[in-house]
Amino acid sequence: MKDDYQELVDEISALLGVPATLENRDFGLIAFGAHDSDDDTAMDPVRTRSILTRKSTPAVRAWFEGFGITRATEPVRIPAAPDAGVFRGRICLPVRHRGTVLGYVWLLDDSDPGPSASRLAAAMEVTSRIGDLLADEVRAGADLARELRAVLTAEPGWQRDMALAALRAALGPSADGSHVVLCVAPWRGEEPRVRAVPGTAALCTLPYGAVAKDPRGGRATGQGNGRQNGSPTGPITRPVVGPMNGSGEADTLALLVRLRSPDALAPVLTAVARLREEAGPGAAAGSCAPRRGLAELPAAWHEAVSAARASVAQPRFGPVARWTSIGAYRLLTALPIEPDPVIRPLLDPVHAELAHTAEVFLDHAGQAGRTASALGIHRQTLYYRLSRIEQLTGLDLDDGEDRLLLHMALKATRL
Repeated sequence: MKDDYQELVDEISALLGVPATLENRDFGLIAFGAHDSDDDTAMDPVRTRSILTRKSTPAVRAWFEGFGITRATEPVRIPAAPDAGVFRGRICLPVRHRGTVLGYVWLLDDSDPGPSASRLAAAMEVTSRIGDLLADEVRAGADLARELRAVLTAEPGWQRDMALAALRAALGPSADGSHVVLCVAPWRGEEPRVRAVPGTAALCTLPYGAVAKDPRGGRATGQGNGRQNGSPTGPITRPVVGPMNGSGEADTLALLVRLRSPDALAPVLTAVARLREEAGPGAAAGSCAPRRGLAELPAAWHEAVSAARASVAQPRFGPVARWTSIGAYRLLTALPIEPDPVIRPLLDPVHAELAHTAEVFLDHAGQAGRTASALGIHRQTLYYRLSRIEQLTGLDLDDGEDRLLLHMALKATRL
C-alpha cells in the first residue's frame, strides 16, 4: 500500500510540476516526492523536519490548521511565514473520503499565479483516490484492532483459540513472521495511527489496569492500580490507590509489530519511546522477547506488560523496558499485586526510613559497611535499625530465605 501512496504523490507532482508531500490528518508523513532542485531555498525547516522525523510539531499543525484546512474541500493557499519556519508558500490539497478529512497533500509553491485551476482540479481527483486508500486502511486497522483486543482479553481455551485464528486470518501470510509485542500505559486519547511505529501489524487499546491474561490460564499480574511514591532508591511508602494519571479514563496501548529479524528492534523501540513521551508523565513502556508466529501472543503480551511495570520501579531499564533485560523483575512482576503481609508494618509512613534501610541493606548483599556508607549513617545506627526491622517483620536477617522474602516483597511494592 505504501507504494500505492507513493505513485499517487508522484502523479500529483508530475501534474503540477512541483514537489508534493502526503501526510495523514495527524500530520504524520506517508509519502513525499523527490526534489530535483539544487536551490537550498527549495526546502524549508518545516518540510525538512517533516521528512526527517516523519511528523510535524503541534505548533506547526496548529498554525496550518488555522487556515481552515480541516474544513476545506478545495485547494487552500498558505503564504510563506519565515518567523514560523515556513520559508516557502504552500498549496494544501485536502484528502477526504465521504466528507471526512483523512489527510493532506502539500505542494511547495509560491509562484504567481501558480498551477492552473484545471491542473488543480485534476490533482484533487487524485486526492480522492488517496482518500479511498486511507479509508480502506482505517477500516482494516479497526478490524485488526478488534481481533488483537479479542486475543489479549480472551480467556484461555476455545475462546482464545478462536480469537487467534481470526487474527491470523486477518493478518494473512505475515502472521507467521517475526513479531514483537509492546505495551504503553497509561495511554490517553485516541489510538495512534498504525504508521506511528514502523512495521505495526495491529494495535488496540485496553482499559487501563486490566489484567494481562496468564498464558497458562487463570489470573496473572496486570499493570495494577497503584504506583509507589518515592524514587527507586528512595523510601517506600504505601501504594496510592488509583491509576497513574489520577483518573479512571486512561487506557493501555498494545502494539503488534512485524520485525525483519529478531534483532531488528532498535527502530521499533525508538518509535515506541516517542509514543511513551506523547502519553505524558507517568507513562511506562515495555516489550516482550521477539517471537515467530502468533501462537505465543498471550505470553508475549504478559511479558510486555510486566516489562512496562518493571520500568516504573526501575527507570534504569530505559524508556522502553525489554523483558529480556529486566532480570529479577521477571519474577517480581508475577507476584500478587497486594503486598506480602510480612512487610505491611514497614509500609506505614512512620517506618519509611526502616523500609528504605532494609532495601539498601539487601541491595548491598547484607554488607554492613557498604550499607552504612550508602545511607550515610554509623554502623551502630544501622545495626539498631536492622534489629527494629526484625522486630516489626518477625524475620531473621541472618537467614537466607528470610532475606529473600523481604527483598522480593520490598521490590514488589514498587510495581
